[in-house]
Amino acid sequence: MPVPWSHRRRTAAKLLFPAALAAVFAAQAVGALLPHVPLLIAATAVSLTLEATLYRWQPAVLSLFTKAHADITVRCLLRDLLLMVGLLHLGGQSRETQYAPLVAGLLACYALHCASQAVSVLVRRTRTLPVVTRNIDASALRLSPAPPALLRRPGHRLLVLGLPATAGLAATAVTDDTRWAAAGVALSLLLALAGLAALLLRLLPGRRPADEREVLDWFDAWLAEYRPTVGLYFSGGAASAYQAGMWLEPLARLDARPVVILRERFMVSRIAPTDIPIVCLPKVPTLMRLEHSTLQVLIHPSNSGKTSQVLRIPTIKHAFVNHGESDKLSSCNPYAKAYDEVWVAGPAARERYALAEVGVDDKDVVEIGRPQLDAVRPYAGPPAGSRTTVLYAPTWEGWDGNPGNTSVVAAGENLVRALLADPGVRLLYKPHPLTGSVDPRAGAADRRIRELIHAANRSRPGRVAEPSAELARLTAELDRLTTSGFRAGADQVERMLAQSAPEPGRAEAVTRLTAAWEAAYWASLPDGEHQVVTEARPSLYACFNEADLLISDVSSVITDFLAGGKPYAVANTGDLSEPEFRAAFPTVAAATVLTPDASGVPALLDAVRHPERDGLREARAELKLRLLGPAVPAAQERFAAAVGALCAAAREHRARVSDRHATELPGQRRETAGAASGGAALTPQRPSRRA
Repeated sequence: MPVPWSHRRRTAAKLLFPAALAAVFAAQAVGALLPHVPLLIAATAVSLTLEATLYRWQPAVLSLFTKAHADITVRCLLRDLLLMVGLLHLGGQSRETQYAPLVAGLLACYALHCASQAVSVLVRRTRTLPVVTRNIDASALRLSPAPPALLRRPGHRLLVLGLPATAGLAATAVTDDTRWAAAGVALSLLLALAGLAALLLRLLPGRRPADEREVLDWFDAWLAEYRPTVGLYFSGGAASAYQAGMWLEPLARLDARPVVILRERFMVSRIAPTDIPIVCLPKVPTLMRLEHSTLQVLIHPSNSGKTSQVLRIPTIKHAFVNHGESDKLSSCNPYAKAYDEVWVAGPAARERYALAEVGVDDKDVVEIGRPQLDAVRPYAGPPAGSRTTVLYAPTWEGWDGNPGNTSVVAAGENLVRALLADPGVRLLYKPHPLTGSVDPRAGAADRRIRELIHAANRSRPGRVAEPSAELARLTAELDRLTTSGFRAGADQVERMLAQSAPEPGRAEAVTRLTAAWEAAYWASLPDGEHQVVTEARPSLYACFNEADLLISDVSSVITDFLAGGKPYAVANTGDLSEPEFRAAFPTVAAATVLTPDASGVPALLDAVRHPERDGLREARAELKLRLLGPAVPAAQERFAAAVGALCAAAREHRARVSDRHATELPGQRRETAGAASGGAALTPQRPSRRA
């Protein structure tokens, strides 16, 4: 596999900067030992410039220095000591006693830096709470703004606060006036002392947030007051937040007291805008406090290593809802048997689990439809105007290396070229957020596709996109309601303070404004201009409503698109023939199958524009019923019914357990009469949650 240029460039940067910095330090040493003032000063200036560049544009390279035990403290100390060596050589032995106070002051600056770093770590620990929240009033925890970012980042702090000392030493080397060095060192000392004092003040009892015990007591009290009944449990990487986001609105529409349970601190700010209370519980002991809460059901949109931890709570029932359904193996993962129930969209998913034989009992599979798809408008006939809007939404390359996972590498450019060649097509390209995260070829193909689209727009005659005052107004209003304005150096405690309980009616306002924003967005685009859609707005479902045709891969996207009943096509980029491809992937049954050369695109567009030539319309209706279930009752109603039934099962389980005699309950190790004589009796472990 050829190494992409971007990867080679990053590798070159990692090697270039250390080599350049080493060369500069060598030049500075030569300038100090000769001594040669111009070389010494020039090398010092270049060294500082390289440091600033590293921290601004190449932070990844800094880890190489740390691994080599050449971190910022070592580099700055070496730079200043070389300046001092140069001064000693320039002044001769007669000035050694004159420079002694400067050396002492310089060393004191570094001692204060080390002290500041130690105090900074203590401050960070006091501000690392065992529970992180959003949409919850946590003012009782004595939350406060974070210390200035400069004081919390050792590299930036040392570079900035030590700059006067370095500049003073350099000025003395040029002017032979020690007052410059004395003034610079004194200023650095004062700045370091002020920074240390500011950090120490944060450790005073009245200035630091609540301690761990207070936070946990507050959390228990909040659980008792809010009394949550159903929650969404999510753990994953930064790019997977969308998996939880698609279940937020269905959860919010329940007649219940919902909550979102997260495990990674960074995920709190990445979850999509919602009014649902969000709680992050990073540690397992804190997570286990949910066992004694009113929480009855947790729904899981994805599997993760940390899912097994919450499954240990016997008082909560767990349902796997997935973040989309497709014919991929991930849609019938054996891990699903760990949950109390598996909620699927329609009969096809039930059959998928039965055929896979992964240990999921049919009685534990519940069909609820896809409540997210209520926003997808039904098919209303062929394209109304002169333009046919085509949505190309390929999936990502996956973890297993199967070349048939995504069409981006083998067919993406051919498909896009064929679509752009038709003057009546407007293309919407929406790649998967993880495209290129595993296979660099997918990322490279994605960039080439985007360039093809931009080039087509540049060559297409027509009006140029003009700023829309209405769109700008709606964007600003939505941003005000859905984002919190954080300082650049805000930490989690400060964000908790800013993301307190939402203002009343915010969710309804966001829904209304989002609909208005989408209408204004599509209206603001020049006629026929192709779009690369990568931002959160417009959403995938908004693109569904705008499109006349979908081209995608075997993924949950085609299942969701079927909610509208519109034509769709699937790219076959694996090694299966078309009959084998259709047999292997039931979701392709009502699709036009495209080959990597995209030769079938003209006929596909013709069928979209002339419905009488569309021979798959009835097949799409039948497949929609199999994949998504009946339209009545609505999916949201079926989802609510499933939540209600599982909540009832959880309550019944708790009642049965609480009614049993204490001696019948399995529990932890406890002493018995036999233990008093040197033995210990062990009670059996908890029974299965299905018991």
